[in-house]
Amino acid sequence: MAIGVTAKLVIKPGKNQTFEAAFARLATEVNQHEDGCEFYKIYKHSEEPDTYVVLESYVDQAALEAHRETEHFRSIGNELGPLLAAPPELSIMQSCT
Repeated sequence: MAIGVTAKLVIKPGKNQTFEAAFARLATEVNQHEDGCEFYKIYKHSEEPDTYVVLESYVDQAALEAHRETEHFRSIGNELGPLLAAPPELSIMQSCT
């Protein structure tokens, strides 16, 4: 069963350029090297400049778990962590079709 994830990320003021550059590297790695990831993209909130939402889709739970264990997720995630103003807000959903 396919798994969808949304992650709301609020970053510290003035860190947008650094955050976006690091996240672009992460998205490239995910999209090029994770066969179980169907979609991985970030969007910047149009009215809250320090708020981003990541939309993700995985073929199954195992693919999501594999994503979390990749070297690129861990290493780039360590770069992103200090840029966050609050812990990520995650929603994990299962496909109904």
